[in-house]
Amino acid sequence: MTGGLRVIGAGLPRTGTNSLRLALIRLLGGSCYHMFSVKDDPVSARDWITALGGDLTGVHARLAGCTAAVDWPSAYFWRELLTAQPDAMVVLSVRSSPAQWWRSFDATVLERKRHPEVLPGDDGSFAVMRDALLERTFGPSWAHADDAMAGYGAHNERVRAQCPPERLVTWEPDDGWGPLCAALRVPEPDEEFPRTNSTGEFHARAAGSSPKL
Repeated sequence: MTGGLRVIGAGLPRTGTNSLRLALIRLLGGSCYHMFSVKDDPVSARDWITALGGDLTGVHARLAGCTAAVDWPSAYFWRELLTAQPDAMVVLSVRSSPAQWWRSFDATVLERKRHPEVLPGDDGSFAVMRDALLERTFGPSWAHADDAMAGYGAHNERVRAQCPPERLVTWEPDDGWGPLCAALRVPEPDEEFPRTNSTGEFHARAAGSSPKL
């Protein structure tokens, strides 16, 4: 594959996506789109809102210089992105159980929704995008643990059912380099796998006291 996305992350937030982002930057030598990218440029959320209406023109333009994209908002559009880049690998990042995922998601993503961070330059588009992704992925009861965990499981099963098996890698943070390097046919780096964005780091970053790793 020459140019375009080589890896499309289909995993939901709080499934090790920042560690995955750093790993893919290391392995592919290019940039990786992530929710951080939207937070750095909140007005870009408008393009993702437009994409929710079916027009991905702006999204494709934003991803044009990236070798990978993980986390929301891009993970919601993994099917459309794979259609545009059919040679890409799809990485479904997961946690060891829905309950483990929920504890992390509730303590971070939903906690920041309950106590929003101030994003310089945000015109309100970021919250609109985030809330639409919450509702579309988990339904109207996304704040309830059982419904959110059911939505998490349903999302993962859709990816497994709909993605061509030869293009899909299911990955947990504890898997480290191995499955990624095998799928990309690159050697494993002789260095520790990046493990970042704990709950504490998540909130420190939102408060402006921690750099993006």
